[in-house]
Amino acid sequence: MLAKLTDAEADALCYDWRQLARAEQIAPGGDWGVWLFLAGRGAGKTRAGAEWVREQVKAGCQRISLIAPTAGDARDVMVEGESGLLSVCWTGDKDHRGNIIGRPIYEPSKRRVTWDNGAVATLFSAEEPERLRGPQSDALWADELAAWQRAQDTWDMAMFGLRLGSNPRAMVTTTPKPLPLVRAILNDARTAVTKGNTFDNAKHLAPQFLAAMRDKYHGTRLGRQELYAEILDDVVGALWTMDSIVKRPMAEMQRIVVGVDPSGGGDDIGIIVAGRGVDGLFYVIEDATCNMSPAGWAKRVVDRYHHHAADLIVAERNFGGDMVESTIRTADKNVPIKMVTASRGKSVRAEPIAALYEQQRVIHSRGLDALESQMMQFTLSGFVGDGSPDRVDALVWALSELQGGSDYTWEGAI
Repeated sequence: MLAKLTDAEADALCYDWRQLARAEQIAPGGDWGVWLFLAGRGAGKTRAGAEWVREQVKAGCQRISLIAPTAGDARDVMVEGESGLLSVCWTGDKDHRGNIIGRPIYEPSKRRVTWDNGAVATLFSAEEPERLRGPQSDALWADELAAWQRAQDTWDMAMFGLRLGSNPRAMVTTTPKPLPLVRAILNDARTAVTKGNTFDNAKHLAPQFLAAMRDKYHGTRLGRQELYAEILDDVVGALWTMDSIVKRPMAEMQRIVVGVDPSGGGDDIGIIVAGRGVDGLFYVIEDATCNMSPAGWAKRVVDRYHHHAADLIVAERNFGGDMVESTIRTADKNVPIKMVTASRGKSVRAEPIAALYEQQRVIHSRGLDALESQMMQFTLSGFVGDGSPDRVDALVWALSELQGGSDYTWEGAI
């Protein structure tokens, strides 16, 4: 990767723009449509993405889409971060014809970065894929795609808009997870793949950080994914595999519930909407999991209840006691709530639900990548992923209720 230059150093180099252009070519050659950069934490993915966007502007691209997991990530990492766009551009920067393009101006209120030659990069969040419906681009940078909440929907909308110029291209920079979308991009014939690990970039990382990562995560499953960028196969002993997940259109619903798994302190609030169809099958309709204040997540639960015309809210009372119920009732005092208490451990509770999947009796809607990622890491021995399996817990509560509610005790619908 290139070291950051001062304006004076960059201007001095720009005396021969042909030489500078050749020196900065970081993308692989060939006729590819997507460049997938799979790399571990701290391996230089963001710097590579920012340098690639700058290359596209220098080559004449005028409309670039920048997509991150959240709006904050787009701003804080892709644009203003230590390795973001603003850090790799300078006032004397020139395009491949020797014309000044300058250091871009970032306008947060307009969600855009603008260069002197008129090129514009617009920021998008994977939380709002519909915002990508309409805008066009001739280049696209997708950062941390494996962390996108609505990965497939966002990617689809982005690809529909990547249609300007003679050779529109996308770059994806991400630490991998075994998601269907990541695998699909990786296996596409028009994808160029670059792989790297955390230790490839050792000279730019703190020795203390590297030592800590080696000591704690070397040889572990999490280390293989987050440091060495391996796309891991199904976890041995996992209750769910990708083959057990069926996706097809929703049937008409005879009953819908909202499952809620409250946070045990700082974790996400699991919120899953599921239904039982008139065909007797179970349908996972939406993952509305969030990390909000009590008032915020309660409003989200109630909103999802009304939006889907649900019949019941099923919420675990293990954390917070009556606080969970009272919080939801503050948002809407009239919604029917069933407070449940787990009578068995998480894995035992999840087994009958996993059996439904094995029987192909559960259908998933699109956009459930984060939930499915958690499911793949849920074993008989417990959850082997990061944090709490909040989404899976909410899924189990919802489907258990639809199946008959035999895996918990409850105080009755109120």
